[in-house]
Amino acid sequence: MGVGIFLSRISGLVREIVFARFFGTSAVADVWRALLRVPNVIQNLLGEGTLSASFIPIYAEFLEDGREEDAGRFAGAILGLVMVAAFSTALVGILLAPWLVPLLFPRWTPAQVAIGIDVLRILFIMTATLSVSAWALGVLNSHRRFLVSYAAPVAWNVGLIGAIGVFGGLLGWELDALVVALSWGGVVGGLLQLGVQLPWLLPLLRGFRLSLDRRVEGVADAIRAFGPVVAARGVVNLSSLVDVVLAGLLAVGALSVLGYAQILYLFPISLFGMSVAAAELPEMSRQRREATEALADRVRTALDRLAFVLVPTTLAFLTLGDTFVAALFQGGRFGPEGTAATYAVLAGYSLGLPASAASRTLSSSFYALRDTRTPALIAGWRVLVSIVVGASLMFPFDQFSVGSGEGALRLGAVGLALGAAVGSWLEYGLLRRRLGERIGPHAPETGRRLRRWVAGFAAVAVGLGAKLWLGSLVPAHAGWQVEALGADSKGLAILLAVGTGGSFGVAYLAFCHLLGVGIPLRSVLRRR
Repeated sequence: MGVGIFLSRISGLVREIVFARFFGTSAVADVWRALLRVPNVIQNLLGEGTLSASFIPIYAEFLEDGREEDAGRFAGAILGLVMVAAFSTALVGILLAPWLVPLLFPRWTPAQVAIGIDVLRILFIMTATLSVSAWALGVLNSHRRFLVSYAAPVAWNVGLIGAIGVFGGLLGWELDALVVALSWGGVVGGLLQLGVQLPWLLPLLRGFRLSLDRRVEGVADAIRAFGPVVAARGVVNLSSLVDVVLAGLLAVGALSVLGYAQILYLFPISLFGMSVAAAELPEMSRQRREATEALADRVRTALDRLAFVLVPTTLAFLTLGDTFVAALFQGGRFGPEGTAATYAVLAGYSLGLPASAASRTLSSSFYALRDTRTPALIAGWRVLVSIVVGASLMFPFDQFSVGSGEGALRLGAVGLALGAAVGSWLEYGLLRRRLGERIGPHAPETGRRLRRWVAGFAAVAVGLGAKLWLGSLVPAHAGWQVEALGADSKGLAILLAVGTGGSFGVAYLAFCHLLGVGIPLRSVLRRR
């Protein structure tokens, strides 16, 4: 699963690098960032996270009991319901697009609104296809087939990259027409994402029959679980949508900067947090009937593994994030101001990174216990706090800017990122407390956690030293600061990122080994 998500996220980074070069932090880039989020809310409600919580526990129990025919009928009924919900919602969204765009983004210019209506309609079509693809992922995960399902989004990214390359690079279309072509590339990519899973999916479906029959065994239980999960995912996605709407009230470029920062911030959450949570959910569901000590031990091990990678990732983003942003995005229409603003937003998000990723595993523990209500309620508090804190901070931060002249970018999006960080820690604390009441102590040893942070801070010193030394090799007219590197210095920015990041990573592994909090790689590789 980790390999599949890694491939998916790497292709996503390539997509964002290409996007940054052609669109930068322009007004059209803001349109794409904002409107991609609107149908994403539907995809997340009907897709991977919701199906994982309501579908996989029941389907996995059918398989564990050897009832493969019943599992196939159950999967067919769920697919029918998902398709009806996804495509009917998409149709409503297409019809309401002319009213949704100006309602959600009242400060947009008439040109932005006109482009946005076309883009939103196309993206609703894409979203319905991706929701069906998420059902395929749930089936494959339950059969312990993780690689193809989590690598499938590479096909979606290929569709988007191909659209930019052909219509932007070869044909030289203007941004207004290019963003529409990019939207159709997303539709093609969604179909490809579903298609690449079919050869592995079809042989697993014994007794499968597409239907809308709610009388099929397990469907009623899934629907009962579906409501609270939709509520939980709904409030979380509402939070992300509100962030986009609030960012739309800020200066031009805020939506783009927020999107670029989220790409890096969500990378470790997807690669580590989601992969561990999704891999553990079927296994914890199989152990639901066993003693709570077994589940507590499994949660403890998962949290310890997450901490091993989340501690250095958080510290690296906070202290070295500007080098990563410059190496990935700077160039073309993405200038030094974009690098500085994106780094500031990334730092704000990173403060909540350990909590946000670990909460995925904690929520999966409740889903395995067939408790979807508790994570839903806690997610509601997280969203409320995130919105209140973010909205109160964004306008004060918008008084500050980076750069000068027409290229200057304001930092109001930093306030939204800080609000998300505060909400993440609230959610993590409440989930830990409630789960402790259900299964008892489940936290990794305190001493191990402290030693791991010590190793992380020691690695930061090494990384900053490497950054200063490598910066001395950069020509004097550029200086060592990443923000001073022009578009023609892309190679220097990459050298700086690889050198500092590599030094930091090696130092962290070494310090963890010395402090006795490393991961036994030899035994892990032998098991895998």
